[in-house]
Amino acid sequence: MNKSKTFSYEYDEYEDGTKGAHTLIDDLLADPDFSGLTELSIGNWGDCWEESCQPIIDGIISHAKEFSHIRSLFIGDMDFEECEVSWIIQGNYGGLWAALPELTELTIKGSTDLELGAVSHEKLESLTIICGGLPNSVIESVKNARLPGLKKLILYIGSDSYGFEGDCETIRSLLDTMDFPKLEYLGIVDSEMQDEMTETVLGSRYMDQIHTLDLSCGTLSDKGGALLLEALPAHPNIQKLDAHYHYLSTGMMQRLAALPIETELSEQNKPDNYRGEVWMNAMLTE
Repeated sequence: MNKSKTFSYEYDEYEDGTKGAHTLIDDLLADPDFSGLTELSIGNWGDCWEESCQPIIDGIISHAKEFSHIRSLFIGDMDFEECEVSWIIQGNYGGLWAALPELTELTIKGSTDLELGAVSHEKLESLTIICGGLPNSVIESVKNARLPGLKKLILYIGSDSYGFEGDCETIRSLLDTMDFPKLEYLGIVDSEMQDEMTETVLGSRYMDQIHTLDLSCGTLSDKGGALLLEALPAHPNIQKLDAHYHYLSTGMMQRLAALPIETELSEQNKPDNYRGEVWMNAMLTE
């Protein structure tokens, strides 16, 4: 049975500077539960809007043997009350891939100063990057990654105001180039251009491979919904559509829900109309 635990600091632990990213690994290794864990989440390491988590990443690498039992790792596991996602200062994961050869799941939250480096790992099955804006350098690392066992990929696209530097062509190039032969779950989520991203994903070769299509957390409207209604019947391999948090009309929701697949269409939003302009927001940006 998997055993999980989240390690983080409360404000009164780090306010004077004695605790932080530089002490978390030592405190974690001293925890009596650590040796029995398979799933590890690292939350607020202190002033994470000022202090990078690089000492944590480096600490894991330098204590690789002690972390060899960890199968699932989440760095940046905190909500907006602790730190807005765009404020979280991440680090360089280039040395982590070789240090944890048994890792099967990695989740990273925050993209400020995030670098994945040359991604190569035999056993990683799930990679999720949660952010308010996905930088081109991270996209390039995913594009060129060697992850023969990857089954699940979720990328939060976000906003150009918070780090996304590309467009639909950037994501089309990513999907055309990345080579994940075992991919079953594809999530291109949290986009302010979710209709256009939907069209991009629907044109990808992975539509004939995956069983779960995740287009959630963005500005998906009836325009994107119509594209899905037309395209999904041609891909019987797809068993589930996740489009929670969306701007679909009730009628379009009913039509999508009538498809012979599992659908997740919760969190319906209404566009804002300000001085004649229609505004729709992705779920997670700032």
